[in-house]
Amino acid sequence: MATVLSPKDFATATPSWWCAGCGDFGVLASLKQACADLALKPKDVAFISGIGCSGKISGYLHSYAFHGVHGRALPTATAVKLANTDLTVIVAGGDGDGYAIGAGHFLHAVRRNPNMTYIVMDNQTYGLTKGQSSPTSALGFKAGPHPDGNPDAPINGLAIALAAGGTFVARGFSSEPKAMTEMIKEAVRHPGFAVVEVISPCVTFNKVNTYKWFKENVYHVGEAGDYDVHDRNKAFSTLAEPGKIPLGIFYRELRPTLEALTLGTAHEPINSLPIETVDPRLPALQDAYA
Repeated sequence: MATVLSPKDFATATPSWWCAGCGDFGVLASLKQACADLALKPKDVAFISGIGCSGKISGYLHSYAFHGVHGRALPTATAVKLANTDLTVIVAGGDGDGYAIGAGHFLHAVRRNPNMTYIVMDNQTYGLTKGQSSPTSALGFKAGPHPDGNPDAPINGLAIALAAGGTFVARGFSSEPKAMTEMIKEAVRHPGFAVVEVISPCVTFNKVNTYKWFKENVYHVGEAGDYDVHDRNKAFSTLAEPGKIPLGIFYRELRPTLEALTLGTAHEPINSLPIETVDPRLPALQDAYA
């Protein structure tokens, strides 16, 4: 008889030092539930995290874990996946870790399409270092370094992921655990690089973008009923549209993974891949190097 796991099987004894009410608690709860629902085993999961409050999450999920240095979670996770393709690799970090010092690695992970999931917990501030503005802070956001207002325009991380060739792009909200659990499950099932940005309010240092503010300023793309997750242009326009913040799965497509293109797999040997879906120039290049 197969062992039935519960979220408790993915919990550790390490006490959390997140502030009470932090959105990251919701992310952790949904992540543990998703792992249990997918019947994953802790020994088959590698969880890599970055720097910041969100980076501590790897100590709270029972699995193989690695707490990386500033902005380097994604290259570490890519190496783990290439070294052991049987592992389910999940990466987590904050908007600062992913979109600031780790922005270059983010772009290249997206375009390489390794089969893993990247959860970006976005609180629109640097919570660990006492509330400075982050890459996603709004223009004019008042923080310690610039009390007169943030002079930098915010980054649209998911639009950047689309531009870089993202194959799964989504956004959830930490106060909607059931929807977020389902989104994480879809991301883990996706055969490629899945980016899940999660609105994760900082209750201590961000007094503007609060739970109440977000609840009044989000909507779900699925509510329209006719949203096509395979339409890249629609995903771009949805993510770029000013006004309320969209939630849901914005875009998904299938193309060969980094592991398949570099290592081959039992199901996708390199010489049988649909190369024309990657780059129509590749057959000619292969002939030139044959």
